[in-house]
Amino acid sequence: MKTAPAEPFSPELPDFSLILGGPLFQLLRRAHLCGDVAELVTRRVIALAIITWLPLLALSIAEGHAWGDSVKVPFLFDVDVHARFLLALPLLIVAELVVHHRTRLVVGTFVKRGLVSDDARGRFDAAIAAAMRLRNSVLAEVLLIALVYGLGVLFIWRRHAAMDLPTWYGMPVTGKLQPTLAGWWLGCVSLPLIQFILLRWYFRLLIWTRFLWQVSRIDLRLVAIHPDRAGGLGFLSTVTYAFAPLLAGQGVLLAGVIANKIFLRRREADRLQIRTPRDGDNDAVLRARAAACIHSALGSHQAHGPGGIRRARPALRARV
Repeated sequence: MKTAPAEPFSPELPDFSLILGGPLFQLLRRAHLCGDVAELVTRRVIALAIITWLPLLALSIAEGHAWGDSVKVPFLFDVDVHARFLLALPLLIVAELVVHHRTRLVVGTFVKRGLVSDDARGRFDAAIAAAMRLRNSVLAEVLLIALVYGLGVLFIWRRHAAMDLPTWYGMPVTGKLQPTLAGWWLGCVSLPLIQFILLRWYFRLLIWTRFLWQVSRIDLRLVAIHPDRAGGLGFLSTVTYAFAPLLAGQGVLLAGVIANKIFLRRREADRLQIRTPRDGDNDAVLRARAAACIHSALGSHQAHGPGGIRRARPALRARV
């Protein structure tokens, strides 16, 4: 009995994307904030700014905490909140489009260059399918949301980012932060949203790392004398540039927190102030310099005779 020949794998490039999937992506598509290939970036950035930053401004104005002396840290002078929602969040959104195009191109390069043989194509496609299942996982995003509300807002932000001063988002009362109306929106909507987007990026990095590890276990057709000096895998290094907006967004988040601690906490700022020397200190410095000049002149006299002092006068004037 003759067996039918195995169906050859499609020569088409594999459909791979770390971005186009998951419950949030489907929600954005239905809201017409994202297209089929992660376009409409400007629309998403504006919509997220309206959801996260604009209500904080409106509520702070309504409560009288947007500017003035009603609190020590008004809304308009909070560096962290503006850096977080007007700089870092757009960078995290822009990174989606960049990473989508770059990773899809890189994964397709495995097939275009013939690095994956027909015998290994099954394992390669299985690695892609496993990555897409993780990307589309509803359970994963639910766990991320639980992590954001249970750990990100209640512990990490309050412990390491929130200030123990009267601010536009809360007043410290008996050692506890009592949120204002703007503070409730910040803790229930704005912060969880950006923290979820950031954690989802970390999850995507985990998916990408796992995919590359699975590909590394496949017997690829590497070329020892390839010009890229990496056996034909040099193209993988280009992926790192695609994650530059993500790294920049993370840096902006940290910079905002540090800026608040430097410019808005008076205790830390006082420790960084440079003290000028007192009058007594200035007199001591002048006496020490005069003694050094006299010592130098005496040494020149002993070494070169009376003419040494005349030759040393220009040097003495320079020291004084």
